[in-house]
Amino acid sequence: MGKKMKTQMLLVLMAFVLILSGCNFNSSEGTSSEGTEGEEGKASQVLNVSETADIPTLDSTKAHDGVAFTVLNNVNEGLYRQDENHQPIEALATEHTTNEDETVHTFTLRDSKWSNGEPVTAQDFEYAWKRVMKDASPYNFMFVTASIKNAEAIMNEEKDAEELGVKAVDEKTLEVTLENANPLLESLLTFPTFLPQNQAFVEEQGDQYALEAENILFNGPFKLVDWTHEQGWKYEKNADYWDAEAVKLDAINAYVVKDSTTGVNLYETNKVDRINLSSESVDQYKEDENFDTILEPSLIFLRFNHNHPVLGNKKVRQAVNMAIDKESLTDVILKDGSTALNGVVPKGFFQSPDGEDFRDLNGDFNTGTVEEAQKLFAEGLKEAGATEVTASINISDSDDHKKVAEYLQAQLEENLPGFKLEIKAVPFAQRLEIEKAIEYDISLSSWGPDYSDPMTYLDMWLKGGSANRMDYHNPKLDELVSQARVETDLAKRYDMMLNIEKILLEEDAAIAPLYQDGSAILMRNKIKDLIVHPTGASFSYKWASIEE
Repeated sequence: MGKKMKTQMLLVLMAFVLILSGCNFNSSEGTSSEGTEGEEGKASQVLNVSETADIPTLDSTKAHDGVAFTVLNNVNEGLYRQDENHQPIEALATEHTTNEDETVHTFTLRDSKWSNGEPVTAQDFEYAWKRVMKDASPYNFMFVTASIKNAEAIMNEEKDAEELGVKAVDEKTLEVTLENANPLLESLLTFPTFLPQNQAFVEEQGDQYALEAENILFNGPFKLVDWTHEQGWKYEKNADYWDAEAVKLDAINAYVVKDSTTGVNLYETNKVDRINLSSESVDQYKEDENFDTILEPSLIFLRFNHNHPVLGNKKVRQAVNMAIDKESLTDVILKDGSTALNGVVPKGFFQSPDGEDFRDLNGDFNTGTVEEAQKLFAEGLKEAGATEVTASINISDSDDHKKVAEYLQAQLEENLPGFKLEIKAVPFAQRLEIEKAIEYDISLSSWGPDYSDPMTYLDMWLKGGSANRMDYHNPKLDELVSQARVETDLAKRYDMMLNIEKILLEEDAAIAPLYQDGSAILMRNKIKDLIVHPTGASFSYKWASIEE
């Protein structure tokens, strides 16, 4: 073995040891369920999982990423939560009544407590929801989607946040007024942006609220008892949770593991119970009894800065779409169950009133040969007054993002002469901030559905919307979204949504969809009832357990 190879092996080993020690894997708290027993010979109810990124924030009014949503879903409780079959069930709401036209909803709250012993009240919901609108939360559009009265006017700065249609009638009664009847309301209320907050505690913490485990209150199945940034966090069962009898796990250790090789090593040494596999590991483990692939309704795509002098050209964006062999990306590079996608709404999850899949109805957009891509690219460059373009791609510093970015770099530079792509990898939270500031050329992005309806992929492109993040605007799209939000004829509404996607991709080629995400996982078969949701927060640990 050469000196260079020995040095590389030593560095990998040192990094692995540092991760183990930094995350306290060798402590009694980090013991895996495999081969361990708790009291009276029963399996230890301690689950160990890996996460690819740290939590950016646990402030439910500011959270806008899958990692935070999963944590919030397990440490807090709203009016509704998703059950084992991904359907909304009453959580803190014990009774839900409406007026005749279903525009006024009244919720009666059950007895429950915050982790500081104070009761959870209707005022906690009113305060948190109005705070979402007051502070221009990244997910304030959810209140518009839910049709809550005055939400859109508040977003447009036409009304004050205090005029939002939510009111604490008394400690146990919450009244929510809508602009119009909305059949999606209960599903939307499972989303973390609709969680309550204790006003006195939030204001006492000030700008430190929800940045550390001790700076947040809990009222859900678990409490967060430790959070070491960029290393991991620990949940413990919340004995004061109203439905504590349903919670079987005593603790969950979540470890930030960005390197897939390290993840495999941790699984093989019984330090974690569930990991996502990289493409390099799929062939090795695909016959393992604990191996599985999951096709998810998540979209992986390229955002373009529409202010860029060259990328702002539609033909250039079309050329980028066409120049990428997406099937090879999913089948040869990723190999994790992901599938190529040429639309913004994924396949297999959203059906029309007639039972037809959204993707089948609208077909593929911006597909073509490399030669067609090159022709469009040349025309686009000429229209932009350029002869070549050097662009950077903003990515998270994870293995999968780096692998995808390197593939895109090779494809675009080979298939579009004059295109040079530079890769800029940053921590996950920083990537999101760069996107929000639109300080990028191209950004490798992902979007998981917030609720079970195609609109969750379509209204994110509204002018000035917090999910837009690229200064894209088409007034026709905005108008169609507004119409679809109040349309009660389901067939007409579905046609509107099909046309919204056509505007985004056919008329404007505003983004470049790449693939529908899939996950290749290893999870020990002793882990039971760990619920993976296709929409909203990804995981529910409330019903999970470990068998002997």
